[in-house]
Amino acid sequence: MPYTGEILSLSVAVLWTATALFADVASHRLGAMTVNIIRLSFATVFIALILFFTIGAPYPLYAGGKAWFWLGLSALVGYTFGDFCLFNSYLVIGARFGQLFMTLAPPAAAVASWIFLGEKMEGKSWIAMAVTLTGIAISILGKDSGNSSKIKFSLPVKGILLGLGAGIGQGVGLVLSKIGMQHYQMDIPADSPSDMEFMMPFASTMIRAIVGAAGFIAIMALQKNLGQLSAARKDGKGFRYALLTTIFGPVLGVSLSLMAVQYANAGIAQTLMALTPVLIILPYCLIHKQKVKLREIAGVLVSMIGVSMFFLL
Repeated sequence: MPYTGEILSLSVAVLWTATALFADVASHRLGAMTVNIIRLSFATVFIALILFFTIGAPYPLYAGGKAWFWLGLSALVGYTFGDFCLFNSYLVIGARFGQLFMTLAPPAAAVASWIFLGEKMEGKSWIAMAVTLTGIAISILGKDSGNSSKIKFSLPVKGILLGLGAGIGQGVGLVLSKIGMQHYQMDIPADSPSDMEFMMPFASTMIRAIVGAAGFIAIMALQKNLGQLSAARKDGKGFRYALLTTIFGPVLGVSLSLMAVQYANAGIAQTLMALTPVLIILPYCLIHKQKVKLREIAGVLVSMIGVSMFFLL
């Protein structure tokens, strides 16, 4: 089928848009950390089933200590820190602006690759980073109504900081997971099941989900808020939205994204999958009856141009 990879990539962007909308509702009803624990716990169960029916073992087969360390570290950075910031940003500035800050993930990943992997930062990467940041600035900065010569943030500072943490955590976590998967690949013996190498990303995701969930539980335990998990079961609507967040995100979204890069050019696939900040504008505004400013649309489009420059140039 022609354009299979491109169609899959667009499907992933749609799935992640739905995930953001579901997570927005679930976070408001249950709390950001509770939703993340539910999401990662269910993701672990679903992936265990997938692994069992493909490689015959419902756990990360062959993963050694270094693989667990780097994938676990990526979970603490990308999930426990990054998703904590993302889901809390939904509470402060909403999913539409929360997803805008996720365009920072590619620049953050580029810098992290430079630091951890020694990959060169070419001139185009710095330009792409500047374009992405410019797009975000266009969306979140505006003139002060009291003094038109002054520029002010159009969003709460707390929401902006959470958004920055979400984008940076996602990008750095991605690079750390790449290091972990490199170690994991070296752990796989030559006589392993034929599907093992193909399913390794799923097994890696399971490790990240386990450690990420443990990180959230540890934080809630320190805050003595574990009772919120029991209370979540009483909110049927919130629990259903948390479950939908799991299915559309870590399960279907991740699975189709892995397939997409098999059938399409990686740069094109990554760019299409990063369209969530654009796709979320209309449904979010319709659901929440918000008006979107032309400046905000322009900012999103400029940010997307910056993201595409990372993958296509």
